[in-house]
Amino acid sequence: MICVIVVEQKPLEDILEMVKGYERMLVLGCDGCAGIYQVGGEKQAEMLSSLLRMGEKTVHNKENSKIEASAVLRQCDKEIVREALENTIGDYDVILSMACGAGVQTVAEVFPETPVLPAVNTKFIGMQDRELGDLHERCRACGDCILDETGGICPIARCAKSLLNGPCGGQVEGKCEVGGYEHDCAWILIYRKLKEFGKLDQFMKLRLMRDNRISQSPRDMKGGIKYTGGGGE
Repeated sequence: MICVIVVEQKPLEDILEMVKGYERMLVLGCDGCAGIYQVGGEKQAEMLSSLLRMGEKTVHNKENSKIEASAVLRQCDKEIVREALENTIGDYDVILSMACGAGVQTVAEVFPETPVLPAVNTKFIGMQDRELGDLHERCRACGDCILDETGGICPIARCAKSLLNGPCGGQVEGKCEVGGYEHDCAWILIYRKLKEFGKLDQFMKLRLMRDNRISQSPRDMKGGIKYTGGGGE
């Protein structure tokens, strides 16, 4: 069984704007899917951290920012993430993740007191059927990641209506009307997280209607990097 996740790094100027105001950053690669295709693994994390150090000097006129790079085997595995980072997470103000949207949100759930921002846009997720037990959707691979604006919680995947500008009138005490009030309202979760981070200005931001052409279904990815069973060439 093969799972294919395609990610694409955000423009450097967007990433620099995203991390503005943070002094201690960890660029975190994922040696799982993103690393296999050599777009978000440890080497790419090191390259991005070097570019950010140069950008901080030239764009933000900051000389003393702490920007380091690391990688974990899979950012979508809570235990792997916790074991890899629990002893060093306090050294950083922010984590810049190079994993897919599911990985970004997993790291954010494991370390809820640390902002986790996306360095990439998730473009495509495809997999063969396999019985794995319960699964919880965290990313739609919409190709236009806004997790930096929503506290590391994806409204596209986790809001039943994929709303971009706050909750609808159907939530009651933080629960969503869709599904019989069993699931948390994504936008209530987002509000609480942004309030915790002192970023409620992001909650009030007006977001335009999403360009659905970016992720129009059904999709095929042609001419990409072929997977041969390992991370090497």
